[in-house]
Amino acid sequence: MTTMESPTDVASAAASGASATERFRADKSPFDAVKDTPKERVDLLAREVLSAVHDTIRRHRVSYDEYNALKAWLINVGADGEWPLFLDVWVEHVVEDVATDHREGNKGTIEGPYYVPDSPECGARGTIPMRDGEQGTPLVWEGVITSTDGTPLQGKVELWHADADGFYSQFAPNLPEWNLRGTFSTGPDGTFEITTIRPAPYQIPTDGSCGKLIAAAGWHAWRPAHLHVKVSAPGHELLTAQLYFPGDPHNDDDIAGAVKSELILDPQSQADGSERVAYSFVLDPVKA
Repeated sequence: MTTMESPTDVASAAASGASATERFRADKSPFDAVKDTPKERVDLLAREVLSAVHDTIRRHRVSYDEYNALKAWLINVGADGEWPLFLDVWVEHVVEDVATDHREGNKGTIEGPYYVPDSPECGARGTIPMRDGEQGTPLVWEGVITSTDGTPLQGKVELWHADADGFYSQFAPNLPEWNLRGTFSTGPDGTFEITTIRPAPYQIPTDGSCGKLIAAAGWHAWRPAHLHVKVSAPGHELLTAQLYFPGDPHNDDDIAGAVKSELILDPQSQADGSERVAYSFVLDPVKA
């Protein structure tokens, strides 16, 4: 473990956005996945999106001043590197709903902009990498990965989440590279037990272009406390989800619109001040 230190730099929206953009470019190959998309499909989607924009302009009689403000804001979103943040906060939850509405197993939700692959292997029962004295209530989480027919699966749970200050490692200064990021691989019985800390609610970065939109529209910037997971097993669909905690004031008005009732945990307080929670995963087999 690494000892906690007082940060000397402040995480900024621009730095976080640049990291998220760089990570997306490194980890995703979006054009490869759609290289065979028919021109008719591209034409349909592009025309309908533009038509929705045109309809909004006509219905609300958007002025040139408002148009130019939008144009400047869109340019600044790119300059700040905040497109991953903007799209993941305000658009991704609908894409996720459409992409997974056929599933019989667990509900999922958005990945968000701060996923990093290849986190350290921690075994089926282990503690996520963290600093000595990591702030937050200790949390022990146990569960099992099964298929929709109840068969246990040898798979893995990738877990990542913010610290008690709302910061993610590799996207904020002065955090160890893999702080609060780990992969837990199960045996044939599918069981796992993870020791981590309970994260805190946090605001998405507000000092960049997304923050300007939030302020101008009179919105809030809060996300409820959550654990990110990717759960996988051979022959089964990957599940991406976030797990939430009861009683969080922003479960009902999450800025990212990502909370689902099925994803809310039920942690139980222990005599030593820690919490324990049971939450398992049912994965859908890949259809032939």
